[in-house]
Amino acid sequence: MTVLVIGAGMAGCEAAWQLAERGFDVTLYEMKPVRFSAAHTREGFAELVCSNSLKGEQLTTGSGLLKAEMRRLGSLLLACAEKARVPAGGALAVDREIFSSAATSCLENHRRITIKREPVDTVPDGPCVIATGPLTDAALAEDIVKKLGAEQLYFFDAEAPIVTGDSIDWDKVYRASRYGKGDGDDYINCPLSEEGYNAFYDALIASEKAEVHDFEKKMVFEGCLPVEVLAERGRQTLAFGPMKPVGLPDPRTGREPYAVVQLRKENAQGTLYNLVGFQTRLKWGEQKRVFSMIPGLAHAEFARYGVMHRNTYLNGPQVLGRNFALKTDPSIRFAGQMTGVEGYMESAASGMMAAIGLSRYLEGRKEPDLGGKTMMGALERHVCTPTASFQPMNANFGILDRLEEKVRGKRGRYEKMAERALSEMDRIIAEEGLWI
Repeated sequence: MTVLVIGAGMAGCEAAWQLAERGFDVTLYEMKPVRFSAAHTREGFAELVCSNSLKGEQLTTGSGLLKAEMRRLGSLLLACAEKARVPAGGALAVDREIFSSAATSCLENHRRITIKREPVDTVPDGPCVIATGPLTDAALAEDIVKKLGAEQLYFFDAEAPIVTGDSIDWDKVYRASRYGKGDGDDYINCPLSEEGYNAFYDALIASEKAEVHDFEKKMVFEGCLPVEVLAERGRQTLAFGPMKPVGLPDPRTGREPYAVVQLRKENAQGTLYNLVGFQTRLKWGEQKRVFSMIPGLAHAEFARYGVMHRNTYLNGPQVLGRNFALKTDPSIRFAGQMTGVEGYMESAASGMMAAIGLSRYLEGRKEPDLGGKTMMGALERHVCTPTASFQPMNANFGILDRLEEKVRGKRGRYEKMAERALSEMDRIIAEEGLWI
């Protein structure tokens, strides 16, 4: 039996791999290079757009626990990430091109996977995983709406700018990871005094933004707010958010600066750096003017300016069931950000769950239920459980089932929840035979 997977982003790559490794023939459709979305520029699979970071790896973080669960289920993309890793303290960051090339090569050379570089404009008949992402092409998006009979929802996502390493004034910045994690020099820190911070804040607030419609302003996802939107919430919001200096003392003074802008390596060579947490919808000329006020970036060369683009997601609780199955036709699965999960690895995890569930369904076997004790199961539950106000969600401990016992302190509580999650995942994998 052949299963179609539409879209070779994070979710589609994991879905195709899981299905093929479980004995199914897979036809993987990718519309690039015939068509490109507004945010994509490369022909390779698993193209990272917003950032090159796959977030933290510590088990006391939602993203770290999610990765640990995914590794247990044989994640393709985490294996590719290890080949493309660049230093990033406690985070897993990758060289985008090496990462994409590794994923593309694995899928192109799998004996059960056939690649077709062409658009799909209608929902297929027969078993499939639709993983076309938050920028689903218009024709397919319209057909999805027609088939579901449900209203699609929209929100806007913003990307951070990237500067060249050669253009940074290294005399005005210092290398350090927060609290000394990693090698201690994975991040470049641009320290601001109180006076410098206030001047930057005033310029940011007064800057000219790209126009969006009034209804669109209300649909910016909370987890990926543009830096200027955060700033509008109050003068100190940035100092306690993306510009917080805690754990980053300047070795030249021995003290933490008033605020700091962090730059993270964008590629293995260290020739490109992105502004951490500085997703933006400022006009390009304004980005150059305002961000050049950051110490060390006065003469920065912008390899890519931040941009804002439309993202689309489904009303998951209304249309999706267990393992992201279409309620009206379980042979059709959705995966990735269009389901309402938010983040690179969250998208990949949904692709894994959609594929594993679909494989069991097609074999006439009971589908696995990862439950609310695991991060993967909790994400699925968030997407597929009716709620008064559905919003996209990323991996975090708040969506997990509560502990039965009381544990003092957040760290201790998270450690217990992570231990429980991995124990539960190991049990389910063993009982259900989910290894590949």
